[in-house]
Amino acid sequence: MLALDFPGCRTLVDALDAAVDQGSAAEITDALRKTLCRLIRNREVELPACVFEACSDHYARRELYRSERHGYSVVAMTWGPGQGTPIHDHSGMWCVEGVWHGQLEITQYELIERAEPRFRFQSVGAIQAGAGSAGSLIPPHEYHAIRNPSDDAIAVSLHIYSGAMTCCSVFRPLGDRWYERGERSLALDQVH
Repeated sequence: MLALDFPGCRTLVDALDAAVDQGSAAEITDALRKTLCRLIRNREVELPACVFEACSDHYARRELYRSERHGYSVVAMTWGPGQGTPIHDHSGMWCVEGVWHGQLEITQYELIERAEPRFRFQSVGAIQAGAGSAGSLIPPHEYHAIRNPSDDAIAVSLHIYSGAMTCCSVFRPLGDRWYERGERSLALDQVH
């Protein structure tokens, strides 16, 4: 179900459907990552203008498509200068994230100890991802944080989730690499 029509939307959906028709989560996310990189670099798809409009008080989440047949969802995220996320998970869903415009810093974390409601994480590296790059997250390797490192430019990323991403766990630092888990409902910003 398309939230709105935009140039290349059918190309995007057809390419994503073909990728999701693969077998395992690893095969699906690998196919999606390659597909997303190709679509971004070839400019076959023009995202709607609204996804280039940042919100001043939070990064924007705009759902562009939800597949009734496969169940996956496509969410464009707009990151104002300096905006980002805490360490979070994807509630057990696989995800492919591609940078459409600008740059993002993505930091991966490995869970090294768990004592509910506390979790101990270790950073396993950060990357600066530019337009045309994409990566995937497959549980249990889904803990990460994203931020726009720019002081004056927005960034836009496209996220393909295995389902509708309506909530996730977020982790608040307690010290000594320990974090407390909380639940966050994820709202969608208006698509126009």
